Amino acid sequence: MKYGFVIDNRKCIGCHACTTACKSEHEVPVGVNRTWVKQVEKGEFPNTRRLFSVMRCNHCTDAPCVEICPVEALYFRDDGIVDFDKDRCIGCKSCMQACPYDALYIDPESHTAAKCNYCAHRIDVGLEPACVNVCPEHAIISGDMDNPESEISTLLARQQTKVRKPEKGTIPNLFYIDADDLSLQPSATERSENYFWNSQGLGVGHFAKEAEKMAFSNGDLVSAVLEANGQSATASEMADKGAAKSVDVLMGKGRRVYDAPDKGILWGWEVSAYVWTKAIAAGAFLVPFLCWAIGWIDTLQPAMWWGLGIGLAFLSATGLLLIKDLDRPDRFLNVLLRPQWGSWLVRGGYAITAFGGLLTLLAVANWFEWNTIMSALMWLTGATAIMVAVYTAFLFAQAKGRDFWQSPTLSIHMLIHSFMAGAAVFGILTLFVENVSIWMPYLRLVLLYSIPINLATMLIELTTTHPTADAKRTVDMITKGRYKSRFWFGVILLGNIIPWALLFVPNIDYSLILTSAGVLTLIGIYLTEHIWVEAPQRLPLS
Repeated sequence: MKYGFVIDNRKCIGCHACTTACKSEHEVPVGVNRTWVKQVEKGEFPNTRRLFSVMRCNHCTDAPCVEICPVEALYFRDDGIVDFDKDRCIGCKSCMQACPYDALYIDPESHTAAKCNYCAHRIDVGLEPACVNVCPEHAIISGDMDNPESEISTLLARQQTKVRKPEKGTIPNLFYIDADDLSLQPSATERSENYFWNSQGLGVGHFAKEAEKMAFSNGDLVSAVLEANGQSATASEMADKGAAKSVDVLMGKGRRVYDAPDKGILWGWEVSAYVWTKAIAAGAFLVPFLCWAIGWIDTLQPAMWWGLGIGLAFLSATGLLLIKDLDRPDRFLNVLLRPQWGSWLVRGGYAITAFGGLLTLLAVANWFEWNTIMSALMWLTGATAIMVAVYTAFLFAQAKGRDFWQSPTLSIHMLIHSFMAGAAVFGILTLFVENVSIWMPYLRLVLLYSIPINLATMLIELTTTHPTADAKRTVDMITKGRYKSRFWFGVILLGNIIPWALLFVPNIDYSLILTSAGVLTLIGIYLTEHIWVEAPQRLPLS
């Protein structure tokens, strides 16, 4: 048994009855939708057409939202329906990043994830989903696709259908008859908050923006369109000349005329900051660990004690930022107590916990001089520190909705950042702690090699991206668009080139040089992570 949907675009009239029925059935709050109708206009006057596409959860056979959910709040039913349990959800928004179809949202009342669940409670008593019952044109067909006698199986066998984003490999179970890529592909039209009949500007969720609430009359909209095309006219002049036709003439390419509200930036500064603090926590141990592993210092050196202290401090900050990012921080222990082991958020949570415990145990072993276990403990802690440094790369890779994060070099990117951050912190310490200053040649060497490797890694990430339009648009946004100043000046020049150049300055006051290079390096790392986290989220998924 496998349930699915067919949307027959030959019949859909864009009446929004399905949206209304879904809201009524599930008491969906204003500003969010489980089902909505996207409307796109294409062509040039007089040859124009309006396209209607019902958007919702695709109930994928290989659903990335289920894989990434850390607490099994999302799960597969035996009949193939992807259902959710809001009582387990922690509001981490990972599922929203993983879904390529923008089907999930954070309920502004319960602060937990929600989506279309195929009206599972109705299915269990032999009824059809509410949207199917209410559709006046029978444009939404549901049923068991494994039953050859069902209407949906007959349609799938006899009609040509399309699915959204088949390249994602999710095997969606929502099919469209007479579909148009202009409507199904989010990158084919630009998102806007200003449409003919609505002012849907309310974002939702912990980080969703409060967009401007602007309602345009027809005359105002025509003036805005004309102004964008280098013309001007008053609303009364447009009325005299037939404003509605003028809009049609200006359409040219397809454009959206009705859509769901933008959810905004789901993972904001907290996520960028926790990636940064995590890099410092891991690097504060990895840098002295590497020095110990090659035999340059022993475990009782003051540098190792500083590494343990800084690691624990920034690891605590990482945990606090992770909890703050949750929409249900009261349930954060669910990650450890009700884990879904396939999620890298769970694996990362346990890695952070284990790393904190090992750092504490290592400090105790150093204090009491338990030399018999010291070597094994050092290697175990080093391996855990590497896991802490890189696990976020695998978490981002599970977020299949964001193509830019699917880079195979992202784990190298984060590991190098940890070594850079650790060397930078110890470089700053050389100005204030005399016992650490004997370490300066080694710290200079770490930065001297890690900064060029970091630049090379970023070059690979930006030039050999995931081969999709969204990944390329993200690269353009970083290098040529809204982030170009922060990237070229903040990341490349201030955070990499200048610190690296400082390392070649003649030895006047090497502590001051290392401190300056360390401060700039830490700024560059934060700016990099902020851009890498935020930029891909600017692209619409539906």
